[in-house]
Amino acid sequence: MDLQQIKQNQAGMILRFSVPAIISMLLTAFITVADGFFMGNYVGKEGIAAVNLGLPIVYLYLGVGLMISIGGVAMAGMALGAGERENCNRIFRQTIVTTIAASVLLSCIMLPAFTPMLTVLGAEGQVSRYFREYYWIMLLELPVMVVNSSFGMFIRGEGNPEYFLKVTILNAVLNVALDYLFAGCLTWGAGGIAAASLLSALASLFLILSYFQKKARIYRLGTLRFSGTLFVKGMLNGSSEFIGEMSTGIAMFAYNFVIMRKIGADGLTAFTIAGYAAYGFNMLVVGFGQGASPLISFAYGAKEYELAGKLRQRTNRYVFFAGAAVFLAMTVNSGWYGSLFVQNENIAEMIRSGMVIFTSAFFFAGINGITSFYFTATGRAFESAVISLSRGLVVLLACIFVLPALLGMTGVWMAAPVTEAVTLMLTVFFLYRDRKRSR
Repeated sequence: MDLQQIKQNQAGMILRFSVPAIISMLLTAFITVADGFFMGNYVGKEGIAAVNLGLPIVYLYLGVGLMISIGGVAMAGMALGAGERENCNRIFRQTIVTTIAASVLLSCIMLPAFTPMLTVLGAEGQVSRYFREYYWIMLLELPVMVVNSSFGMFIRGEGNPEYFLKVTILNAVLNVALDYLFAGCLTWGAGGIAAASLLSALASLFLILSYFQKKARIYRLGTLRFSGTLFVKGMLNGSSEFIGEMSTGIAMFAYNFVIMRKIGADGLTAFTIAGYAAYGFNMLVVGFGQGASPLISFAYGAKEYELAGKLRQRTNRYVFFAGAAVFLAMTVNSGWYGSLFVQNENIAEMIRSGMVIFTSAFFFAGINGITSFYFTATGRAFESAVISLSRGLVVLLACIFVLPALLGMTGVWMAAPVTEAVTLMLTVFFLYRDRKRSR
């Protein structure tokens, strides 16, 4: 990175770092959507519902992984901006080892939790069976996914986002091919789709390790000297991302609980299919956030506070217009979109009637998400945590339990946009305070 280059070409630098990250994250979302396509067409609507019931598990892994990784990447970026190369490399090694240890420990804890989780949600029959088939393999895949993501952030951080993009493309292509082979040709069902994800993630890990062995310029694998101080600081700095993902997991559990008990499996399937669009947009925002964060951290570490703020403002504009485009596309094509996954008129009508309400959240969600990334990248965990807590837990849970009770499935669709609109008021307040501080 070069400070003058960032100053002279803010848009170009943001896009150079963000576009590969965005494509990577969208490909990650594409893998999820492809899994849903094969699950719906080769297993059935119960398979889609079963996968959605376990999404809180996925968010738990993402939350722990992001807390460790984003906190570590932010500290390493600021150390690099201050010219402390040895220290930033030490942070890299500790971050990777901690991510591996935490994700493996999670898998050991989660396996015995399957039965009580299914009991609380009221899942029985085929939904329960598909859940077990899919997620016992995913407990092997999810640690690999989290470690790959952590490595990818450091690859971008040292200025080579294109390499991780190539790895992600391979992962997506291999995953879809194996989905078709295992579920479509060999009829291995839900377990085959999970196995496809595991094998493609392992292939990606091999290429990532090869990069750090042969091509890395700043971050190198080697001996670890563990620092408790770095560990605590990294956890605190990445705590907002943990809160965000854990809040999403808790909210998803609440969605599942409410929908299964008030509407049933068809409602859960419709919500899951619409949720793929939200997941894709969220990955786009995360891609912008991961791309802009190293630039923001670098500028902030060099005491260029105004530049860091300008990078955030420009990125916010990008995600706002992206949200408007996705809203328009999903609203116009909601009927066709729903038919890709299931051929069920009741589910299709739920999607058609709810998509315009549900995707209106995208107008606010991108700004809230990027601002949270900004505060993390500049070492202000409190502001980032409050934004994440509001949009992912406190306000959202209130909406999930109140609105569907009053309005049924319409209330389910309204929960996200109402939450993001309320959170936007908090975001504006924190940005106003940040602007006064910069002056």
